[in-house]
Amino acid sequence: MTLQDIQWDMILGGFGLFLFGIKFMGDGLKSLAGDKLRDYIDKYTSKPLMAIVIGALVTIMIQSSSATTAITIGLVRAGLMRLEQAAGIVMGANIGTTVTAFLIGLKVEQFALFFVFAGGVVISFAKRKKSRTVGEIVMGFGLLFYGLRIMGDSLSMLKDMPEFIAFAEMMGRQPLLALLAGTVLTALIQGSAATIGVVQKLVEAGAMSMSAALPFVFGSNIGTTITGVFAAIGGSLAAKRTAGLHTLFNVIGTLIGMLLLQPYILLIQKLSAMLNIAPMMQIAVAHILFNVGATILFFPFLKQMCQLVKKLIPGQEPERLDIKIDDLDEKIIHELPASALELVHKSIFKMVDVVSKTVQEAKSYFVKGTDEEDREMILQSEALINSFDAKITQYLMQISKENLSDKEMADLNLNLQVIKNLERIGDLTVNLVEFFEMVSEDQSSFSAGAKDEVLQMFDLFDHMLAQSVRVYESQDYTLYSALLEDENYMDLLEYKARQNHFERMSRQECSSAVAGSVFCDILGNLERMADHTCNIARCAIESTGMEAAEKH
Repeated sequence: MTLQDIQWDMILGGFGLFLFGIKFMGDGLKSLAGDKLRDYIDKYTSKPLMAIVIGALVTIMIQSSSATTAITIGLVRAGLMRLEQAAGIVMGANIGTTVTAFLIGLKVEQFALFFVFAGGVVISFAKRKKSRTVGEIVMGFGLLFYGLRIMGDSLSMLKDMPEFIAFAEMMGRQPLLALLAGTVLTALIQGSAATIGVVQKLVEAGAMSMSAALPFVFGSNIGTTITGVFAAIGGSLAAKRTAGLHTLFNVIGTLIGMLLLQPYILLIQKLSAMLNIAPMMQIAVAHILFNVGATILFFPFLKQMCQLVKKLIPGQEPERLDIKIDDLDEKIIHELPASALELVHKSIFKMVDVVSKTVQEAKSYFVKGTDEEDREMILQSEALINSFDAKITQYLMQISKENLSDKEMADLNLNLQVIKNLERIGDLTVNLVEFFEMVSEDQSSFSAGAKDEVLQMFDLFDHMLAQSVRVYESQDYTLYSALLEDENYMDLLEYKARQNHFERMSRQECSSAVAGSVFCDILGNLERMADHTCNIARCAIESTGMEAAEKH
């Protein structure tokens, strides 16, 4: 058997299908879960043990520990989650990522094409988007295992190739070499499941011993942290600390695993003999026991690990926003509707905090240039705004069924108007980010004058949002009048910025066609965001009847 005899096209093509299947299925699951992922992570992670469970479940759902970590980084960075909560999720993600290896061990691959067929039928004929998403998940699942099946058939030929036999024997004698190989391969393909799937196929074919396979698996745990490390370079303090925690946890766990390698191999072999476990499932069991064992071992030292990371990566964490609105007590609606409306007021102020922070992040995104972590954080914050909108609206609808006074009904309508305007500001902020991203992808930029004009409008919007909240809180007509003057000034800024933009284009100072095209859209979005702040204040004034009195 020589290198020329190996069907490399089948190995590489099967591996590509395997990677695509994982991503396709994970994207489908993430799309199906929608904003609920963030809700689950936020709501159920106040206790470390629950954080581990949620981390494992979310990773199983989206088939990517890296994606779970990315969501967590965004929540920590936004001040919506403590590092201690993130630590539990990271630990849980390591457990959740073992499920793919377990399914491979069950030899689901023999039914792979049935899943591909079922998924294809659903995607082709389903009319509802959610049904098509389910079809994508099923097809991704089938492609994952079909790719593994193609790859495995060709990988089995390696056991007869002298060069690979010599390499596998060397890894068996030198576990550190296998550890390094597992780390590098996982870092390159950014997925531990794929690395372990290859190892399982090699072990099944008899091309790799357990002495080489387990260090390879341990190495995949280190390799999976590389994505987070790269993402954290130049990123926020939260990103660096979360990535550092993930790396610390996996590296220490791997070192302990390597020190106990021979006893661990004996344990797996003994369990396999007792339970008649097949070779591929042996690797899956070893992976599960190792990650679960490491989590149990480190769980009592969770706080100490977080403190160590804070010392290794010093700095001031962002202030944590109080975003939970679980205090919208349904029982109080029937007893004291006025008190229920007061709870809504408090929740709206929390919603304003998130909206303000999202706009600030968009402004930072504009100044610094596009960054995947910044973008992810903004999208998560916008999803949080949508969650506020849905929960508060539902609560207000329940209140509306009660016997309300005229003032209470006016207050209810005001609150509905406020949250809808805040939600729209969040949508427009995401639109802004999409425009900024278009310019970045074009590898172009705005002129210095254009940047100054946008930043001036951003600063005025910040002031107007704060002013509108003061009007909502006090129903002060004087503050409302000042806000209307600010709106006129915002309109003037937009007009002047447009005129300056057209002049720059006529002088051919605008070198980027994309930046020139979207600049007016950016100005328009900022102006509409300012309009929504005025809508909030106007609704507050109208709810008191003060505006009508002024007209008379």
